[in-house]
Amino acid sequence: MKSPVLSGGLVLVAVTAASVLYAQAADLPVPPAPAPVAPIPYAPKLYDWSGIYVGVHVGGGYSGSSWTDPITGLGNGTFNNFGFLGGAQIGANVQFNRLVLGLEGDFSWTSLKASSADSIGEAISTSVPWTSTVTGRVGAAFDRLLVYGKGGLALAQDQSTLTDLGGNLATDTFLRTGWTAGAGLEYALDDNWSAKIEYDYLSFGSQSMSFTTPLETVGSSASLNVQEIKAGLNYRFSWQ
Repeated sequence: MKSPVLSGGLVLVAVTAASVLYAQAADLPVPPAPAPVAPIPYAPKLYDWSGIYVGVHVGGGYSGSSWTDPITGLGNGTFNNFGFLGGAQIGANVQFNRLVLGLEGDFSWTSLKASSADSIGEAISTSVPWTSTVTGRVGAAFDRLLVYGKGGLALAQDQSTLTDLGGNLATDTFLRTGWTAGAGLEYALDDNWSAKIEYDYLSFGSQSMSFTTPLETVGSSASLNVQEIKAGLNYRFSWQ
């Protein structure tokens, strides 16, 4: 059996040791606070123009037609006309950094029609019910703004008519083929919708025509060019 004096001594030693350790710990320097972590800067994701898109457009056109006189075979000058147009487009883009490459086809109904008269007063006219283009596109992307140029194949339906002095009509309808070049701006409204404005020049070479009425059979030729300004809206299906 331990002596009460011995037990009390052990307790006193333990208390004294604890007091010494506590005093030493209190004298230690306070460790520095950890350095603050710098916030990670937020970099918004740049818009990606890659994907397939479909859209619609409206606008105006200006056509110029240069005829040879059906009677003399000589140049009969150029007659022009303004008209409205509207239609649709479909295309696809692939983006490489700022470079955007694409392919697009469009179709426009138009109200373009121009008329004049030949050397003996017969009425001649050209109407263009529709135009269409199939083009390649090359653009530079500045986030949501796309600046682009385009060029390729142009198509148009031509309905040319001669009205003889007796009021008889003869019409020659055919498909014109030519080339087109244009440029435009397109802006992304959100992840899918974008709005654009575009200018296109369509050039068609000279085309031979023949007109037969009860009074005569005559031949002629005419060239055609069309300038179009379009405002459009596209919906893009992203590939991501």
